[in-house]
Amino acid sequence: MPGSLASFPSLPRGMTMPALLSSLPRGVNPPSLPRGITMLNLPSLPRGVTIPSLSRGVTLSRVIAMPTVPQAPRRLLQDCCSVFDHQTASGLCGCCWALRPRYKRLVDNIFPEDPEDGLVKANMEKLTFFALSAPEKLDRIAAYLSERLTRELNRHRYGYVSIAMEAMEQLLLACHCQSINLLVESFLSTLRLLLEADKPHLHILATNSFLKFANIEEDTPSYHRSYDFFVSRFSEMCHSDHHDPNTKLKIRVSGIRGLQGVVRKTVDDELQANIWEPRHMEQIVPALLVNLQPHGNSSSSSPAEQTEVCFRELLGRAAYGHINNAIRPVLMHLDSHSLWEGRGFAVRCFQIIMYSIQSQHSHLVIQQLLGHLDANSRSPASVRAGIVEVLSEAAVIEAAGSVGPTVLEVFNTLLRQLRQSVDYQLTGYYDNARKHKTTSPEEKMLQDAVIKTIGSFANTLPVYQRSEVMLFIMGRIPVPGIYPALGSPNAGFEGSRMIQVMLLKSLLQVSEPYESNNLLTALPSSFLEPLLSFTLMEDPEIRLLVLSILTSLIDRRHNACRLISTSAAFEVSALELKEDECSRQDNLFIRKHAQRLYRHVFLASKEESSGHNHYRALFTLLGVLGVELANEEVLVDLIRLVLAMQELALSSQENLSVFNRCGIHAVCSASLNLLSQLGPPPALRQHVAEVTETRQKEAPYLLPDHILCEKPRIPEKELKMDEAILFKASKICEALAGSSYSTHSERINMPYTPELTDEDRLSRRKSIVDAVSLQMDMELNCCADAPQKPQSEQITFETLKSAVDDRGIAEEEERKRMQLVEKFQTAPFEEIAAHCGARTSQLQSKLNRVFELIIRPPPSPSGLSPPRSVPIYEMKFPDLCVY
Repeated sequence: MPGSLASFPSLPRGMTMPALLSSLPRGVNPPSLPRGITMLNLPSLPRGVTIPSLSRGVTLSRVIAMPTVPQAPRRLLQDCCSVFDHQTASGLCGCCWALRPRYKRLVDNIFPEDPEDGLVKANMEKLTFFALSAPEKLDRIAAYLSERLTRELNRHRYGYVSIAMEAMEQLLLACHCQSINLLVESFLSTLRLLLEADKPHLHILATNSFLKFANIEEDTPSYHRSYDFFVSRFSEMCHSDHHDPNTKLKIRVSGIRGLQGVVRKTVDDELQANIWEPRHMEQIVPALLVNLQPHGNSSSSSPAEQTEVCFRELLGRAAYGHINNAIRPVLMHLDSHSLWEGRGFAVRCFQIIMYSIQSQHSHLVIQQLLGHLDANSRSPASVRAGIVEVLSEAAVIEAAGSVGPTVLEVFNTLLRQLRQSVDYQLTGYYDNARKHKTTSPEEKMLQDAVIKTIGSFANTLPVYQRSEVMLFIMGRIPVPGIYPALGSPNAGFEGSRMIQVMLLKSLLQVSEPYESNNLLTALPSSFLEPLLSFTLMEDPEIRLLVLSILTSLIDRRHNACRLISTSAAFEVSALELKEDECSRQDNLFIRKHAQRLYRHVFLASKEESSGHNHYRALFTLLGVLGVELANEEVLVDLIRLVLAMQELALSSQENLSVFNRCGIHAVCSASLNLLSQLGPPPALRQHVAEVTETRQKEAPYLLPDHILCEKPRIPEKELKMDEAILFKASKICEALAGSSYSTHSERINMPYTPELTDEDRLSRRKSIVDAVSLQMDMELNCCADAPQKPQSEQITFETLKSAVDDRGIAEEEERKRMQLVEKFQTAPFEEIAAHCGARTSQLQSKLNRVFELIIRPPPSPSGLSPPRSVPIYEMKFPDLCVY
């Protein structure tokens, strides 16, 4: 064959192969030819011999059309490059496209010549049918698609990249669950490649593909699949700081959606990586919280809205053991970004948390917050107040669930915060090193938040647990003579007083929503006695709080709010009071505690520091007692108490101011007006109306309209009390005569003079002294019929008191106390030990004296005193008799 260079028939006139090859761009090489054949000695074809046609079914991608000579080489070069791109290896198979594997030809056919035309749907259907028919070749198809996508990505031909991803998505959706694992590895490696690129639109493309994959439910487990890279990369996208705001928004939204897909794909699959591990939660949760804050863009693609959806889905899938791992990063994020002080964002975060998690797991969030509050006890007051406010909101949301197994621990933590806040307020520093200062308004803001939170938690508890909480709080209040003062030793009296006020406010928060049908349960002796002792304290704020607590606990039908607006002559029918018959439990409460209540109301009215709020509270308490415990005996006792208060206001022996006397008279007027309309005969109401009318004309300052208001109107001169403006016990007895109240009306004429006993001062429970007195009474009754004999020393309470504690006057006690303190500070240890031993011996001798007086043998029938036997406490019993 001739060796001269011949031209191809299809080339234009004047165009030769060397010229064509020289026009190729840099980096594009011609295809390899069979060995021995070169381009320079390619023989020309004989006349009549043509190039053989392609195999059946194989066509060129485009018919070469050369309208003009200058465009022909360029179009030919494009067609050649499109054919050469399908070549993967040198050799005959690379040149002969028809000899390539069928799956590669099917994959190549889905790519159009122009990427803007999109995926060739007809060829995609052929590829899908082939993949479903031969599922064993899915891994090869996926690997080749990934190879094509990598090649197009390296050449920056992003249109073909999108086509390749669309083809892989369609294959994923079309394949059966049993064979999907053959595609997943290549698919995930392709997504990693796209996410590692520096193009935002590729990140968005990969995220959308991953979401479609996450929505596929797989039945076949995968033991070696890992999503750690996707967690890290999507979390990084959530923190995107792109210079273009729109691009940054799109990247962050894509990152959030990617995390949502990871959670959806892994959270329910036990064979996958545990997404609840701390190393994953510490990436996911902060990435979501960064985008949870609202931005100016309020569209549906806002990061805040997308984040909230993802955050709710994450928490909704959390099991019992995963709650702590999910909440801890939230607390760390709020700490590191100082988001507690604003309180709005922190409250919103935990509202989402409490509404998203399962209700039976709510107490775990509360415990996490309480522990975090303790950990921040040395933080500024604004931070502590923010945590407490979040606790309050979380408690309101948790009302449908339970506080958890440690109910009292919740209140113990909150009360401990109150105590610490008092110490910080008094010292001016919130750390022991006294380096960080705090202010009184900041600490008061924290204290108000804690008290509000205590009430919020109490509202979530059942009735029996609220009673326990009230007893628990009462046990924490420093009561004079019973409980020691709380707070630091340097707080002193002012610190104890502040703690008393705040704990009583907390108790009021718990008692206001408290509803109990049994007053014996609501006001047991262990709770009522120390509470009543506060009515005798000099601090007016404490007395007002105690009166409010008593009113809220007794007022079971919410009548107190209807008694607030008092006037000179109000109508009970207009107040719409809710009345009910006195139950058996109420009668037991009356017999057990009524007289003690009356006595403390009377003594509280004598306090000189009382204001108009105190007298209004006294009237409300008397009114609630009359309405809640409505029977003849209670009404007569209340009328008798009111008349005693009137005599108190008239007494010249009491150092009461004009305002105090007018306030007591106003309380008496309002109370009798109310009690006269609760069942007694009309004659009593007529007498009350006459006195009220006379007061309106002659002494309006004795009526509640003038005294029980914000600006009381007090007379400038001394009070002149006429008989016409006073309520008379004789007329009240006459009014009650002939009715069911007549059996109790005789007590109205009896003077009411309660005495302040030691039990009232210290609110002590009944001790061994009561039992001793009872034993002495029984012995005296037994010996009443015996012949007269020399009487032994009579044992009374004063005798035992003087025997046990023989104290002198107050000045002598103070002097001895100072001497004792000085002795313990300066004396050596041996002397102190000897002194304490002597005191113990002295006390033991006094106790022996008491026991000798108490324990005496029973009287003999013959009247002769039997020989003295061994005291019971010294007798030795056999082991079989001891149980």
